[in-house]
Amino acid sequence: MRAGDELVPLEIPITRTLIVAGAIASRDYQDVHHDTELAHQKGSPDIFMNILTTNGLVGRYITDHFGPTAVLRKVAIRLGAPNYPGDTMVLTGSVEKVDGDTATVRVVGANDIGKHVTGTVTVTVPAGEPSVIASAEGQA
Repeated sequence: MRAGDELVPLEIPITRTLIVAGAIASRDYQDVHHDTELAHQKGSPDIFMNILTTNGLVGRYITDHFGPTAVLRKVAIRLGAPNYPGDTMVLTGSVEKVDGDTATVRVVGANDIGKHVTGTVTVTVPAGEPSVIASAEGQA
């Protein structure tokens, strides 16, 4: 892992089930995450994804790239455009800096409306552990 390395983009279809399941799993019972009619009454065109689900998807993106031994040290994200059912969020990332076995990765998740999530993730990958991507390419 080197500063400047780009992570392979990950496309995530945003389904109604993903939104509702993520809200329930994170104990976020706000009606805008599961009740279309109440979301409409509050001015939203539909239910939308909560930040905890987004946080989990960002974490998945990083650990899918760096492998099962990767440890997330810090996740600092900010939400922007909502993720509605039917959207596709594309996560992209680039390594900003590396200090020993720890990297800071800039992450952006965008849909057709704009940037849904932006932020950085600090991840530690134990020395000698190949990333999933490197293993798949036969570089490990």
